[in-house]
Amino acid sequence: MRRSMRSADCAVYLRHARAGYYAWRKRGLSNRDRVDRQLKVRIRTVHAESRRTYGSPRVHADLEAQGIACSRKRVERLMREDGLRARVKRRFRITTDSRHAEPIAPNVLARRFSIEETGEPDRIWVTDITYIPTREGWLYLAVVLDLASRRVIGWAMKSRLDRSLAMDALKMALLLRHPDNGVLHHSDRGVQYACEDYRTLLTQHGLIPSMSRKGNCWDNAVAESFFERARVGAD
Repeated sequence: MRRSMRSADCAVYLRHARAGYYAWRKRGLSNRDRVDRQLKVRIRTVHAESRRTYGSPRVHADLEAQGIACSRKRVERLMREDGLRARVKRRFRITTDSRHAEPIAPNVLARRFSIEETGEPDRIWVTDITYIPTREGWLYLAVVLDLASRRVIGWAMKSRLDRSLAMDALKMALLLRHPDNGVLHHSDRGVQYACEDYRTLLTQHGLIPSMSRKGNCWDNAVAESFFERARVGAD
């Protein structure tokens, strides 16, 4: 008798559990849960492409650079739920020398990375320099990106980090695109971009200079993201 009662109780429990499950399936996820799931996929991708070196601030900046709107606290929470954290890079080489007396341009771009903000091609260009370790030594790569298309429109590579590296990349972009006056040109505060020769080249072609704030790599997140993806692709 006791065994049959237990079986009956079990059947009732399973029936209610099954009913609750199908009710949940019918109800589905809330809109917030659905967005969180989609955002987690994006976060995992950015974190993996950074070789797990990005914490929530840089992941958030990368998402903003892709035009994905979300708060930094939300990214931090979702990364914590997924157990994602930053791993410190071992190798590092300085490419930005901002200890100079050259004039600094204001941050006109102000992180307006979304497609709605960038508008048509050849309205906003971003540029930066990175390093590539090789068996023969270091190589330095300068690129110019069109912010609307995220495409490389100018580049240069040299074994020395000098001012001509950045200028050669810009000259290629100017030669290929022939932009109208008024293109916004955004860079960091490095001496390569602040020197008189580079500023003269900008003025000659009607480009408006914009520079990141001091020590703030997220102000140039699109270029940072491009370099990180390029390193992962090279591996």
